Amino acid sequence: MTGSNPTGADALDVRIYSDVVCPWCYIGKRRFEAALALPECPPVRVRWMPFQLDPGAPAQGEPVAEAYAKKFGGAARAQQIMAQVTEAAAGEGLEFHLDRAIRSNTFDAHRLLWWAGSIGANPETSTSTSTGSGSGSARLPGQQSALKESLLAAYFNEGLDVSDHRVLAARATEVGLDTDQATEVLASGTGTDEVRSELADAMAHDVTAVPTFILDGRLAIPGAQDPATIARHLARIAASTTQ
Repeated sequence: MTGSNPTGADALDVRIYSDVVCPWCYIGKRRFEAALALPECPPVRVRWMPFQLDPGAPAQGEPVAEAYAKKFGGAARAQQIMAQVTEAAAGEGLEFHLDRAIRSNTFDAHRLLWWAGSIGANPETSTSTSTGSGSGSARLPGQQSALKESLLAAYFNEGLDVSDHRVLAARATEVGLDTDQATEVLASGTGTDEVRSELADAMAHDVTAVPTFILDGRLAIPGAQDPATIARHLARIAASTTQ
């Protein structure tokens, strides 16, 4: 979805608050990508912003089924919730394996994402296009978006612990980021202050659930809404900026 606007100079700024262990954030990402494939959708420039569903999650992960059972009142309710989100994900072409997912603290994953978005490689810009996957959508360009996708897949599809620095560094390497630099970022605490500031800013702007899409700093779209609704909001905001 790179198209003819490589610099993103005329693209609409979209900031997406989400967490890499949030099922509706992964579903919402697919629906957002599908929206960008619709002809009415304007070019966008995306920045992924941090949000922690469970900031108190331990450094050592535990099976998400156990965590859900504690949070939602028992194993039966946990299984019901897991089945519901797995079915919703399948509708977007995603294959969830929450039975092997590991509840993890995501702060370091957000530090790595912050770094990927700060180094200036490959602008996170997309133009509307009908090319892409069979579902009529395609992945967002840019290394921050590629890393976001990889971390979501690690958690939801592969049962990997996304608090583990070895997992995080390997995912950075897979999307073309420098392995040594990624390892140093994780070991040194780089991005800690910035991520904490962005998390506080989310709270200050009443971002209390994810995903939340902020369009041009003016309109917040909460939740994993359908592609047509997302595209309509994007087109309306883009039109208003040119008037």
